[in-house]
Amino acid sequence: METWESIVRRIQHPDWRLVSSAVELLLIGSVVYVVLRLLRGTRGERLLRGMALIVLIATLLVSVVADVLKLERIRVLYPPFVIGVVLATVVAFQPELRRALLRLGAARLFGNLSGEFDRLIDEVVDSAEYLSRNKIGAIIAFERSTELGPLAENGCKLDAEVSTSLLNTIFWPGSALHDMGVVISQGRVAAAAVQFPLTDTEGLDRSFGSRHRAAIGLTEETDAVVLVVSEETGVISLVERGKLHRFLTPETLRPLLRTLLTGEAGETVERASAAT
Repeated sequence: METWESIVRRIQHPDWRLVSSAVELLLIGSVVYVVLRLLRGTRGERLLRGMALIVLIATLLVSVVADVLKLERIRVLYPPFVIGVVLATVVAFQPELRRALLRLGAARLFGNLSGEFDRLIDEVVDSAEYLSRNKIGAIIAFERSTELGPLAENGCKLDAEVSTSLLNTIFWPGSALHDMGVVISQGRVAAAAVQFPLTDTEGLDRSFGSRHRAAIGLTEETDAVVLVVSEETGVISLVERGKLHRFLTPETLRPLLRTLLTGEAGETVERASAAT
């Protein structure tokens, strides 16, 4: 009994309540961070901000105005209002929640994914080398945090494993899919024959064709990384945030692509920038 009484007194101590409050705030902040990471770059992110603003304003009104003016009806109606907002959020975020659950279901909690990632990089680099050697134009977009699903819906949906032979076949002259772009999402070829937005930037090199302009345009609107192979010269380029890394070889393309897709900063980007 004395042990239980000491535990109760410890919990009731002001310092303990301070610790428990800090833990609660840390948990709430972690949940909010994870949700924002999942929704970043989607329409759900803007919708979540709007709903959060509404709830914040409503909470201030209830906690300040209702307490001062003693508006009992508002106090009674506020909890159902919050429940309604939560239900509306679930309905509005249904596509985003579905994608998030699919990603969690597909993720491996244990095991190393680096081998699969290296295989994807190797397949893409081998394809880029083949296309460059034969001067076959190509444009491939790698999805990062910004969702490219709405863009891919306008193309030919594939959901296929990334392979050199598949990419070479898609971009082979005469193929029905060769003229536009490929989207790689979640380590798979999500779609082909996708129309990318062209950039409106003036003063670009006149040697840039529609593929380079489409690559720049897409990276100006999203955080995607885009690989371009010039049909005229066979030059391999990578585009990120509107910036081109040109005249890449398979030896420089592989580490640069890995660096940009993993978000790691390093000397690779600096060397590629110096080369361009």
